[in-house]
Amino acid sequence: MKATTEWTDRRVEDVIGNLLRAGVLLSALVVWSGAVIYLIRHRHDPADYRVFHGEPTDLRHIHGILHDSIALHGRGIIQLGLLLLIATPIARVAFSVFGFAEERDWMYVGFTLIVLLILLYSLGWSS
Repeated sequence: MKATTEWTDRRVEDVIGNLLRAGVLLSALVVWSGAVIYLIRHRHDPADYRVFHGEPTDLRHIHGILHDSIALHGRGIIQLGLLLLIATPIARVAFSVFGFAEERDWMYVGFTLIVLLILLYSLGWSS
């Protein structure tokens, strides 16, 4: 007997649901670990709420976020978790392209590719 590996709508939905759950859980764990590291290192710093201090310039680009995360800086790890959270629905759309292609639903492959390209372009990842 041969195991069925056919991609059905139900199987694609199950994989996408698991992908979204895993992405959100992983993101939450990364943000939580970054917050713990940040609070441990800065627990005695006085809070100044009169002046807004934006994020450092090195945390405004993926390269800087990865660099700070590898260096175990709390802010960088938190930013990495937020990037993972943003990437989760993008991964869902990318997997949907695969699922529709496996089902040979070419019209939805086209629509989903357009959505994926718009998402990537809007994030500045197209170049």
